[in-house]
Parts: sequence; C-alpha cells; structure tokens
Amino acid sequence: MTLEQILIFLPAAFLLGASPGANNLLALTSATKAGWRLAAKGVIGRLAAWAVLVVLVSLGLDALLRTSELAFVALKWLGVAYLLYLARQFWTADVAAEIEVPDASTLMRREFLTLMGNPKAYLLLTAFLPQFLNDAGSVTLQLFALGGLYLVAEGLAALLWVSAGAALGGGALTPLRRRIVNRTSAGLLGGAAILLARSERATA
Repeated sequence: MTLEQILIFLPAAFLLGASPGANNLLALTSATKAGWRLAAKGVIGRLAAWAVLVVLVSLGLDALLRTSELAFVALKWLGVAYLLYLARQFWTADVAAEIEVPDASTLMRREFLTLMGNPKAYLLLTAFLPQFLNDAGSVTLQLFALGGLYLVAEGLAALLWVSAGAALGGGALTPLRRRIVNRTSAGLLGGAAILLARSERATA
C-alpha cells in the first residue's frame, strides 16, 4: 500500500466513521451522562468489535451474510432488539434521582454489542476496503493493514461524537433538560433500530 493510497484512504475512512449511526449516537448520549473520559473509554469496545469484524471479513464471513438470508436476518434482528433495549433504558430513566454514571466496562460492552449486532457493518468493510487493494502482495495481509488504519480513523471520528456529548454537560443538566436529552437519545436509538430493521441483504 503506497503513501498516496493511505492519504486517500484515511480521510475517506474518517468520513465513514463520523457519519451518524447507532454507535455514534450511543457515544454522544453516553458522554452526556458519563463525561468525556468514560465515554472515550467506551469507544474501546467499539474498536474491539471493528477488530473482530476485520478478522471475520478476512476469513470470509461477509460471503455468508451476502448469500444466506437466514444469517443476515438473524444478526439484523439481534441488533434491532439490542438498540430497542437501549432506547427503552434511556426513555424510562429516572431523571429526578441522582445521575447514575455507568462505568467504563458497561459503556465498552454497549459499544461492542451495538456494532456486532449490525450486519451492515460487516458489509461496509467488504464494500470499502477492497477498493484500496492492489495485486501486489497478500490480499489477507492488505485487509488486515487497511483494517488497522480504519480503526484509527474510526476512533478519531468517535471521539468527535464523544466531545459533542460531553459539551452538552449531562451532569449539569436540570431534571427537565435531562429528560429531554434522554427522550431524544431514546428516539434517535429507536430510529436507528427502525433503519436497521428496514435494511436488506445486499445481492451480488
């Protein structure tokens, strides 16, 4: 992979990583409650999930999702169910009580499971990474290298959403404003669940 390819790949990967989606909305809402540092640690769970996806895509799981309707639908509805579960937690949160700040492991787990339950994430890698492969060298090694660079771009993009959430100052919000933030977060996560539910398996 040449330097020129890297300079093209990284900005494109960053834009993909920064686009609105379930994980970025989760990072935003987590930061409003837990603050920048804990929410940033939560992003580690997302990056771990992306690392797993890079390995799985390199091993050919994407082919299974492209050809097996059952595998795609099962993974999709697991993701939808988890997003709705998170949305319900935000919607029913007690805003009158003192804010319960989730710990880093909880935020990491949420980020990890949200990404792993989205089959479109698997297919995104298979549509995006191969555009930067070349005939020289091992395809598998190139996929791993590109995947590593994508993790860097994804991490930086996620921190933008974390920073935006932290700027809202969840801990300093009044109960009324906290309820608005929670209900808005629930609506956004519910919307992400609906979009995921409406997604269809890509056909060759």
